Amino acid sequence: MFSNLRRALGLGASRRGDLHFVMFTRQGCHLCDEAWALLERYQKKHGFILEKTDVDTDPALVAKHGNCVPVVVINGEVRFRGKVNEVLLTRIVDQRQ
Repeated sequence: MFSNLRRALGLGASRRGDLHFVMFTRQGCHLCDEAWALLERYQKKHGFILEKTDVDTDPALVAKHGNCVPVVVINGEVRFRGKVNEVLLTRIVDQRQ
């Protein structure tokens, strides 16, 4: 019972320095803005590494991702495209290290 309350308050959250998130984005993308805000909230709580890369800065990234942004890569694996599923995100950051 109290563990859920502690988690909701952000107390005792696991620090996940072993996780490296990269979000591929582009300017003017409202889905990207929403995803970034969610990832920042979780990053503050769990302490994972979080980076943002604009796909339009590299023709290879544009070719790879096209208009399918945001794309979130965690430890080298694409985990989200278009929208970040908060239930899955919670499961990822709550997994035992």
